[in-house]
Amino acid sequence: MSDTVIRVENLGKKYIIGHQQQERYTALRDVITNKVKSIGNLLNPQAKNENPAFEEFWSLKDVSFEIKQGDRVGIIGRNGAGKSTLLKILSRITEPTKGSIKIKGRVASLLEVGTGFHPELTGRENVFLNGAILGMGKEEIKRKFDEIVAFAEVEKFLDTPVKRYSSGMYVRLAFAVAAHLEPEILIVDEVLAVGDSAFQKKCLGKMEDVAEKEGRTVLFVSHNMGAINKLCNLSIWMNFGKIQLKDQTEEVIGQYLSTAYSNSHKKEFQIRPDKKGQIKSVRLMDDHGLETSDFSCGTRPTIEIEFILNTPVTGCHIACIVSTSDGQHLFSTADTDNNSERLNKRQPGDYLVQVKLPMEFFNVATYHVSVGLGIPGIESFDRQEAVSFNLHDTGDFGTLKEGSRRSGLFLVSTEWKYV
Repeated sequence: MSDTVIRVENLGKKYIIGHQQQERYTALRDVITNKVKSIGNLLNPQAKNENPAFEEFWSLKDVSFEIKQGDRVGIIGRNGAGKSTLLKILSRITEPTKGSIKIKGRVASLLEVGTGFHPELTGRENVFLNGAILGMGKEEIKRKFDEIVAFAEVEKFLDTPVKRYSSGMYVRLAFAVAAHLEPEILIVDEVLAVGDSAFQKKCLGKMEDVAEKEGRTVLFVSHNMGAINKLCNLSIWMNFGKIQLKDQTEEVIGQYLSTAYSNSHKKEFQIRPDKKGQIKSVRLMDDHGLETSDFSCGTRPTIEIEFILNTPVTGCHIACIVSTSDGQHLFSTADTDNNSERLNKRQPGDYLVQVKLPMEFFNVATYHVSVGLGIPGIESFDRQEAVSFNLHDTGDFGTLKEGSRRSGLFLVSTEWKYV
């Protein structure tokens, strides 16, 4: 008997994007006209192709792969690469336009905050509802109930309707249900980023147990390459709706990071007005304001970020995440670190901010900078893999020769004294 639990063949998902001109108001005649056009396009697809107001967009195209029982598979790629669409199809939330999927076993998925929860029901009732959806019997759910509640840490609010839960509470309970009710396949999207760092660590540990000790299959989407590297033995790199590479995780992450981050000192991003906020550009500069991606050890590169807010927001911050070339997360810094008043309401408009990265103690290497915009722990407006920079040997500390360079992440100078 084959141990393949997911087989995807020539999968494709097409969306029809409308390009309507923005009007000051929409009259009843406009609504009727647009509905008639939509019906006409369904009856005559050729007319739709000739209509510049509509565009075909393939979120996935000719995707094929197999996943075996017990595999821990990371799915990585830039925003819009098709990762979430793939998971929604595997979770049977949406249907593919073409191709076939064969899945052996029960699937539990956690793709969005509150997935599968009924807002009017209490946390207790939603645990039983989710279990029933997964095909579990009442007695089976009862056996796991106390373990689920303890993991989610929501005992006090268990009999409160979940519509009153915070985003973090939603995620804690939803993940606990998905991970503990013993599905053969567990699918988790970037939604775990909503939780606090302690809970994220707890979730990663649980997913490791689910895969390694219990032999179940895990699919995990994340921008955190360190988490992917730690959890997943295999990874799939999605790019423009297609599979760029499927291989051992270390190999996939290495190739992805080498192309995801700009080798130049500046990167610009396409603006979409439908977002609450978006990063427009990121650039690297030295102490003199000159653009560069090469710095000497002991210096502090300057990151300049231009971003836009399309709506008034409260609790928002802009953050930099610095990682090593193999995806290890080094540190994060945000514009609210030294000024909490920036968490107050910000008005729509363009913003330009600079920060010096504290890299003066880091060793010779290539480092990657990601930039995120959003409300921490609640909502991400935009996140981009932005730029890379190099720290070069200055010849200090007796490290001028290649063979004598010091190993380790940090390069520090200490005072030695003979006594």
